[in-house]
Amino acid sequence: MGASRDPLEAVLVAVPVVVLACGVAGAVMRRLGQTAVVGEILVGILLGPSLLGWLWPAGSRWMLPGEVLPYLGVLGNLGLLVFMFLVGLELDPGLLRGRGRAVAVVSQASVWIPLGFGSLLALAMYGTLAPEGVGRAEFVLFVAVAMSVTAFPVLARILKDQGLYGTPVGALAMACAAVADVVAWCLLALVVAMAQPLGGGGGGGWGAVGMGVLAGVFLAGMWWGVRPLLAWGIARWAPDTESGAGSSSGAGAVVGLCSGLCLAAYATNAIGVHALFGAFVFGAVVPRTAVVEAAAERMRAFAVPVLLPLFFVGSGLRTDVGLLGGGAVGLWAVAVLAVAVVGKWGGGAGAALLAGQPVRDAVTLGALMNCRGVTELVVLNVGLGLGVIGAELFTALVLMALVTTAVTGPVVRALRERERERERDRERGAKADTVGSLRR
Repeated sequence: MGASRDPLEAVLVAVPVVVLACGVAGAVMRRLGQTAVVGEILVGILLGPSLLGWLWPAGSRWMLPGEVLPYLGVLGNLGLLVFMFLVGLELDPGLLRGRGRAVAVVSQASVWIPLGFGSLLALAMYGTLAPEGVGRAEFVLFVAVAMSVTAFPVLARILKDQGLYGTPVGALAMACAAVADVVAWCLLALVVAMAQPLGGGGGGGWGAVGMGVLAGVFLAGMWWGVRPLLAWGIARWAPDTESGAGSSSGAGAVVGLCSGLCLAAYATNAIGVHALFGAFVFGAVVPRTAVVEAAAERMRAFAVPVLLPLFFVGSGLRTDVGLLGGGAVGLWAVAVLAVAVVGKWGGGAGAALLAGQPVRDAVTLGALMNCRGVTELVVLNVGLGLGVIGAELFTALVLMALVTTAVTGPVVRALRERERERERDRERGAKADTVGSLRR
């Protein structure tokens, strides 16, 4: 039955299974005070060999057969390109104004401290967990980058849920995450360039230097060429009007943005840097007008709940918790989690203290920077696709991403509740002092 099954039929079964499961899990997680991303990542893992493939192999093969996975992968990666475009679009340079010193210190510390810790851990793991033929430099740098990522879009969702989005600590966290992720994406592009010969990309002598030059040309062209051209085109053909979001200009904006992000992704993929980098940069250079934002919301409304879960399932099917069952690999997984938390949370909090932030805000900021979410899964899938990491380390890093994302909301909520309790105690004390003075 499996050999002769029509691929379209398999896709028509797999897509609703994945989308509905992720939708239910996201709703449950929101009821539990978590972000929907946590439930979506967890569903991806549970639908893979870690649970469904172990408990009910026949059902797993029927719902997610091997022949359907390439199709789901293509759809999921399209959703991922839209997601990365939206991440780039949400970058707000205005967050840097008036917070330059704190942003510089915290963002760079939250990248380079976990990068350093991750490098030391990767050097220790290289002989055990590095795939055969992978160079030490690209393995170490990739693991270090995976330790330094912050999930900018997930962080924004957590801040909104916690009522911190417009507060000073929330604005600082958003600015630091934006700068840190730009640095991390540049380092990931370097890893891709270094590892490209592993995948048969024909880097040869040109290698990382040539790809770096082409990536620089791409960035310059996008910033000084495409950005003003987009501004002129949007002003000419899609001006901001009250009806623009629902008019033909709004539909045209969706078509234009989709075409632009695909072409930008194609360009970076063609020069050897991952396609996601092009979609991210395109989002960062698009002018934010009302028509663009309305078109982006249309894209988000379909891509995030329908296409992006297919990417999570692709990650889950590559994640096998059974690979960590005891022994040295299990210990390495614990070490990965410990180093990730100490480097990111500790580094971010310590840097915030040095930048003059109060202790409470510093600890909160470190916890927020420790959130990795879907951005980490993007990085990990890039590394697995390049062959820089193997299935065992991929599984350990996916679980690290899940844990660090899941603890962020509850930790921030607990810190805020403790601060509220202290404020109530101070108010009660002040009232008691006032009453006492009046009685005297």
